[in-house]
Amino acid sequence: MNQYNAMIDKNRKLILDAFAYLWKNPESGYREWKTHAYMEKIFTDLGYVVTPAGNIPGFTAQIDTGRPGPTVAVFGEMDALIIPEHPESDPQTGAVHACGHCAQCAALIGIAAALKEPGALDGMSGKIRLVAVPAEELIEIEYRLELRQKGVVKYLGGKPEFLYRGLLEGVDLSFMVHSRPVEPGVGTCDGGSNGLIAKTVSFEGVSAHAGGAPHKGINALYAANLALNAINALRETFQDADHIRVHPIITCGGGSVNAIPHKVTVESYVRGANMTAISDANCRVNRAIAGSAAAMGAKVRINDLPGYWPRRYPEAFVNVFARAARECGVDFRYNPHGWTSGCSDMGDICAVMPAIHPQMGGSCGKAHGVDYRIADPESSCVLSAKWQVQALAILLADGGAEARNIIAGTKTEFDSVQDYFAYVDSLNMDMQAVTYDESGKVILNFRNGNCV
Repeated sequence: MNQYNAMIDKNRKLILDAFAYLWKNPESGYREWKTHAYMEKIFTDLGYVVTPAGNIPGFTAQIDTGRPGPTVAVFGEMDALIIPEHPESDPQTGAVHACGHCAQCAALIGIAAALKEPGALDGMSGKIRLVAVPAEELIEIEYRLELRQKGVVKYLGGKPEFLYRGLLEGVDLSFMVHSRPVEPGVGTCDGGSNGLIAKTVSFEGVSAHAGGAPHKGINALYAANLALNAINALRETFQDADHIRVHPIITCGGGSVNAIPHKVTVESYVRGANMTAISDANCRVNRAIAGSAAAMGAKVRINDLPGYWPRRYPEAFVNVFARAARECGVDFRYNPHGWTSGCSDMGDICAVMPAIHPQMGGSCGKAHGVDYRIADPESSCVLSAKWQVQALAILLADGGAEARNIIAGTKTEFDSVQDYFAYVDSLNMDMQAVTYDESGKVILNFRNGNCV
């Protein structure tokens, strides 16, 4: 199958030019309109019919082998992070591709170009859906909540939103390859990763003169500080096997130093290895928040939204990528017992279909850090594209036998997309967690139906 390597090499300049453009034009989630326009033009010029997502960035493009078989989706994530301190961040927005999504999209462009080469689809059966997807990085939660309130999106992450919009209808299995700060030419895969619930918490106090009459106020910042300390005190109650991570930040901490803060906003994730553990930890966190607000006489509103589902990969899918690695010279390293405490909305795809999320070396620095960069685009983009095209060729050879084998041997968390959304929607919670009645009684309300 070395012909596929040659097809990628033929389009090497297109791939590397795309990487250079995308690195210099980073955009955060659900704002990736320049990225969308750039990629859409390339796909259209290659002869694809593009299906846009609509009122959000992103699109799909499908190629049909002309022979019956499974449909495989390949993802490229479009969004960047917000790290103003990064030396190459956008000076206006602070956006930067400090997780390497620009390399994914460049590789996706290479895959699209290679599949249009003469003979590329010979020996394959079924369909390939190429997906330029927004908003994987779960940041700017308040902005995404505004989009949700306006009816622009229903879900915080791009992949569940695409799933909800029907853009993945008919897809049988899927994959993507992420960048990773390891040596060039090295491909990796762990056993899986955490999922999460996303939180915004609004503490409400009473403003007063901070010097002249602080006794007349209720300090929302102190209520928030108490909550953060209470959450920290919970950490020893989390079991190691559940990989629980809670890491709140204060996004609004007051407006004037001489006024008691009356409103403070906190964002956080509650991450874990399975949704039962996540829901249990989240309930404890909510109790700590509500109790802390009540201790100060403050009010607090808790808004919980489903973030991302935990990821687990079928071993047969791992084996396909191991074979594909041999075809293109990738040094593939698989650790079935490895676990990543980070999260991705690829987990939501894993919940409803066989999926895998291996990683490709060639970047350096700390992921999401000020020193992150793509040190070797040849590995992160070009070799990544070769690896993925080889995987497609293996999956869809012999009438799609390998893809069919993976589908038949995989038991997903949910039997249908409808069942998945029913559960995910049950995680939503938006409630006033502390109320006071006329008698002075304090009522705490911090549980939803998934507390255990």
